[in-house]
Amino acid sequence: MSIIVQKYGGSSVADTEKIRRIARQVCSAKRSGSDIVVVVSAMGKQTDELLSMARALTDEPSRRELDMLLTVGERITMALLSIAIQAEGFEAVSLTGSQSGIITNDRHVDARIIEVRPVRVEDELAMGRIVIVAGFQGVSYKKEITTLGRGGSDTTAVALAAALGAEHCEIYSDVDGVYSADPSRIETAGHISAVSYQEMQEMSTAGARVLNAQAVEFAKQAGIAIYCRASFAPGRETVVRRSVPGEDHGVRAVVTERDVVRGRLRGPGLDDLMKKLLQTARDLGVVFKEVGLSVPSKQDWSRGSFVISTSDVPDWRKVRRGLVEAGGGQLEIDESAAAVSLIGEGINMDGRNLLKAMELMGEAKAPVLGIATTSFRISMLTEVDRLDYAAGELHRAFIEEKG
Repeated sequence: MSIIVQKYGGSSVADTEKIRRIARQVCSAKRSGSDIVVVVSAMGKQTDELLSMARALTDEPSRRELDMLLTVGERITMALLSIAIQAEGFEAVSLTGSQSGIITNDRHVDARIIEVRPVRVEDELAMGRIVIVAGFQGVSYKKEITTLGRGGSDTTAVALAAALGAEHCEIYSDVDGVYSADPSRIETAGHISAVSYQEMQEMSTAGARVLNAQAVEFAKQAGIAIYCRASFAPGRETVVRRSVPGEDHGVRAVVTERDVVRGRLRGPGLDDLMKKLLQTARDLGVVFKEVGLSVPSKQDWSRGSFVISTSDVPDWRKVRRGLVEAGGGQLEIDESAAAVSLIGEGINMDGRNLLKAMELMGEAKAPVLGIATTSFRISMLTEVDRLDYAAGELHRAFIEEKG
């Protein structure tokens, strides 16, 4: 029998009435003849509420204790949905991430899945039950409860789909797929019906919240299609898959990110200092997103920089303090930056897109503080108060005017 993995985000299970509606949808899928595994997030904004409670006690909560606290949200949802499905006359069982065989590395708050052992899930499916799994969480090889960072429920769903050999993975939220920009900020953003794994990964890395980047990586490795749909508005969808037939080269999406911090270095011997900062960041549980270092051949001061996304850094003050101490007076932290990125296959085949983007940023009076590129992405740091206007101008010029 085929297996379908579905994932429902927090807005889809925000209250008991919505959970009842989701239960009916799940039961309908079960009637179609497939085995069903459902991955759930915490109800509504419950994760943020739990995090606020911790921060009310201290600005630097222990990451281990945060993981113990935050995993409660998904456990509540999984039990309630299982109860609702049973009330509809179907057998269901709820499982935590550890019970489902989600094995992670030994990091808290932003752990990565290293292995999935879905033996218990397979046993329950064999008995005809619908399996409800708590997303966002796993257990480390040291038997510690861990969480997977923002969007981690997506990763749980796709990783399980890969391990179970599922037909595909369905991601349900309050939006009907992927758009060419954030539709809540750019009204002219258009719906994208299909997107490649690489483009979706770049969008997620640049700050898009539709899918988690690690989830897309699992899908790419296993060749599993991901269908992004609205929970209560059937119709349009976005499919994420290996290739998109007939896709043109060029810009397909404009993505923005506000939770960005830039570090700047200046002085002699920066190669050793950068190594020290990288090690400090690793010890503090933070990863530099972009790193730049220029070491002149003549006697002169070197320059360096790095970027951190702080959306998954619950103890930023502690991290900031540790980096500043390691910087020894040569490090300047800028917390007023933001990033805007252009995403698309072949976007950097020549320099025209980058040149045009820089010209548009100048016209929008949005200073370019830094640039990073890949074969699928152009990312520019700018001032946060010019971000939305600049993103709108880039979207107009690169996407709207090209139809």
